[in-house]
Amino acid sequence: MKVWNMVEKTVDMICEGMGRIGWLLILYCMIFGVSDVFFRYVLNSPSLWIATTLQVAMVLIACMGGAYSLNSDNFVKLDLFYARFSKKKKAICDIITVPISFLFLGVLITKGWDAGMLSLKLKQVTPTSVPIPLYPIKILIPIAAVIVLLVVLKKLVNDIITILSKEDYEVDVIADFSKNKVD
Repeated sequence: MKVWNMVEKTVDMICEGMGRIGWLLILYCMIFGVSDVFFRYVLNSPSLWIATTLQVAMVLIACMGGAYSLNSDNFVKLDLFYARFSKKKKAICDIITVPISFLFLGVLITKGWDAGMLSLKLKQVTPTSVPIPLYPIKILIPIAAVIVLLVVLKKLVNDIITILSKEDYEVDVIADFSKNKVD
């Protein structure tokens, strides 16, 4: 159990770092997005590089923010039924969706890595007047997907632990008994 706690803390620490990087990227997008509009429309002097770097930053926000949001349970969910489920029922629902996550992340990792390596091999840059290298970003996409995969695995193990534990069952039985007693 100590090993699992260390694994969890490591994944949490990596995701927290990615969240902080994502926060800085959002700040970058806000500052330079407003600056680009100011340069373009007020000074009538558009930037040659800001729009391209904002696009790159948006991709990186998705990479960094995705792992952080999944780890922190900040994704928007359709809680119509899910919110009323017990912990065990929620864990079962989450386990049912894991194969879809594995499939998506597997494709993203394998195809993303191939695209990143090809981009590195070709030394791919943006086709703009200011050439910005694209290969670092293309390589970061599958790396971020691996981190998301670690989060999915962490959540899967925790869901299995939840299903196998007896504590939640006792709480559910007491809650059901209390509910029936009140009725």
